[in-house]
Amino acid sequence: MKKYLLILSAMAISFGAAAKLPALSDEAKAKAAEAAAKTAHGNKVADFQLCKSREKVAAHYYKTKGKGKPAPTATPACADPGAYKPAEQAAASPAAPAAAKPAAAPAKKG
Repeated sequence: MKKYLLILSAMAISFGAAAKLPALSDEAKAKAAEAAAKTAHGNKVADFQLCKSREKVAAHYYKTKGKGKPAPTATPACADPGAYKPAEQAAASPAAPAAAKPAAAPAKKG
């Protein structure tokens, strides 16, 4: 009896999987896009953190065991992705904050 139930349930699952799903609503598409954007930003942050840790390890190695200065290699600088900004805020704000001038260095006491 169990064998027949298993066969029937497997057939029901296979027929159910072949059915078409309804189209996503605009709200569901927006949520999916937002989730994808958050994931992409999280991946950029993880890449940045990995890059910084590699630089730290390499600097420590050359300081303790490396002889002299390391041979210069052409590697891209670690790019900080900054804070996550939702799509609505990113579209509303101009690109000026990304190109903002760095703050002036504090005056030296001496």
